[in-house]
Amino acid sequence: MKKRTMPIVMLLLLLALLPGCATPQNHYDPIEPANRVTFKVNNNIDRYTLKPIAEGYVDVVPNPMRAAVSNFFDNALYINTILNDFLQGKGGQGFSDIARFLVNSSLGVGGLVDVASQMGLDRHYEDFGLTLGTWGVGKTAYTVYPLMGPNSLRNTPNFITSAATNPIFWAGFVLAPYITIPVAALKYIDERARLLNASNMLEQLALDPYVFTRSAWRQHREFLLYNGHPPVSPVDSVGPDDGWQDDGFGK
Repeated sequence: MKKRTMPIVMLLLLLALLPGCATPQNHYDPIEPANRVTFKVNNNIDRYTLKPIAEGYVDVVPNPMRAAVSNFFDNALYINTILNDFLQGKGGQGFSDIARFLVNSSLGVGGLVDVASQMGLDRHYEDFGLTLGTWGVGKTAYTVYPLMGPNSLRNTPNFITSAATNPIFWAGFVLAPYITIPVAALKYIDERARLLNASNMLEQLALDPYVFTRSAWRQHREFLLYNGHPPVSPVDSVGPDDGWQDDGFGK
């Protein structure tokens, strides 16, 4: 990292961790002006590149084939969930998820078919951000990363664990680029195609897409952290000023 960037990084971390900045009143968003700029840039890039490609993908590729692609990537990235099962002390779920991964990788033809769900092995989602929350790390500053979208400081270390457990990432070191690059591109197209309905609703209904996305992302993260049963806080009971619960989209 260049030395001239270090003060900026330290400033952002300090702003995120200062108690006065992390309050329900500002939705744990101490760098909102910068986040809004990044959010707008991301949306413009998406509007003219990835979204049209995803729409064409949905129009051309039959649903059963798209489902097989989604199943493949869900299975390939499932090791991150298994790792965080055990880091959170969910041993039973961890062994169930190992069985799910092995069944889909073998009987499911490399994950193309979700055989495990038909056998009663439910799919779960865990990541290192949720693990940190389980370990007692409280809510941290909301941030929007270029091209990556909504996130938070607590969830940011998941970039490391998800890459470390991603076989597609490691395949890039041994397989030729003409194989790995199309596979990686297909992964992002598949992810964007799954979000088409949600993004269209966002464009049509949200008065402030940034606030809508921030609130939806935080709600979803809290839903995952509390296994579908988030606690109701006093702020939630009266409703925040943006019309959505403040805490807890996308994984």
